[in-house]
Amino acid sequence: MNPADLGLPVDVPSTALFTDQYELTMLRAALKAGTAERRSVFEVFTRRLPEGRRYGVVAGTGRVLDAVENFRFDAGVIGFLRERNIVDDETLDWLASYRFSGDIWGYPEGQVYFPGSPVLRVEGSFAECVLLETVILSILNHDSAIAAAASRMSSAAGDRPLIEMGARRTHELAAVAAARAAYVGGFATTSDLAAGFRYGIPTVGTSAHAFTLLHDTERDAFRAQIDSLGRGTTLLVDTYDVAEAVRTAVEVAGPELGAVRIDSGDLLLVAHRVRQQLDALGATDTRIIVTSDLDEYAIASLAAAPVDAYGVGTQLVTGSGHPTCSMVYKLVARAESADPKAPLVPVAKKSSGGKTSLGGRKWAARRPDGYGVDEAEVVGTGPVPAELAEHQLLVELVKGGEVVAREPLDVVRERHMAVRARLPLSATQLSRGEPVLPTEYLVGRSGS
Repeated sequence: MNPADLGLPVDVPSTALFTDQYELTMLRAALKAGTAERRSVFEVFTRRLPEGRRYGVVAGTGRVLDAVENFRFDAGVIGFLRERNIVDDETLDWLASYRFSGDIWGYPEGQVYFPGSPVLRVEGSFAECVLLETVILSILNHDSAIAAAASRMSSAAGDRPLIEMGARRTHELAAVAAARAAYVGGFATTSDLAAGFRYGIPTVGTSAHAFTLLHDTERDAFRAQIDSLGRGTTLLVDTYDVAEAVRTAVEVAGPELGAVRIDSGDLLLVAHRVRQQLDALGATDTRIIVTSDLDEYAIASLAAAPVDAYGVGTQLVTGSGHPTCSMVYKLVARAESADPKAPLVPVAKKSSGGKTSLGGRKWAARRPDGYGVDEAEVVGTGPVPAELAEHQLLVELVKGGEVVAREPLDVVRERHMAVRARLPLSATQLSRGEPVLPTEYLVGRSGS
């Protein structure tokens, strides 16, 4: 895998430095103590959903698999660590041959999750698993937050398509990941060409106000765009006077004009007026696209407006107010010794302040009701009840260090649409409320 395919600068040889220093200092100490090779189980979960969210969306799994595969301490990385005296020579020697050789299970990308859901489980030696904490969390926390916002927006939009156009509102590399996550959450297209190149997401784009201002008249600008892109293009009509621009657009393009875009003003009122004007001019098939700082609430408020598509930027790439999912990566079980056959012992943090966790390797299932609608997220540490066996959520992603579950992005996107459709109807409500499904825990003896 080329580093560029991860959204990395081409001069970055690996993902190994996408980590926090304390991962390496823990490794150094564990090697010295003789505990580094103890078989361990780490799990990724969140204790709560962001305020007002009814469900979360797992996104970024494909990027996690790429990151794990490219987690290598090559000569340049080793040289940097040695120069900074971050770890000792013994640890550097161990890192030089690092290859993750364990197993990873997780919720399929596009699946939804709830508080306590073990969305990812990483198993192997403590040493090889602990190093992956930061890069896994940075990907899942970002991408899942964007996908959750995208899912709420696509639910509010109904059958109307959504265009992701937030590249200029975030870091250039985050923009690519955000476009991918938005596609998982239900967006149809992106304006970001890097996302289209790396992930095959359909791309769109026409013109901005600068193009209109470049020309002597708005008519000249419209004619130049139509001459270049054809009558099916989208003309931006709010640079000066919207009504005059719509009239000019139809005069230049004819009733075959593809679409007009409105980027300011009272979108509800303006959309109705523009639709009436287009119909009166015979452009009954010309679509109306609206942009301008939209979020899921603004989209929902336009449900009755004659709008055909939405373009969303800032609010999407910032998670619509919740740019992270607060996922954590916790050790939940470890072997009693470095002996490969040593049994696993459940472990968990026990502290005040609401940061306690449940020890033991977990399974998860989603229980449906008699109508096929999901009614509970069930998480357990013992045997899986027979009635839940066919409803388990975790799938094998990496086996013995080899990725076994890469999927096309369209499959992931379709999965999310299907999963969301099985949630109770209240999942689509934008009003504040608790998670749409409760999390139930079945605690038993953890297997080894």
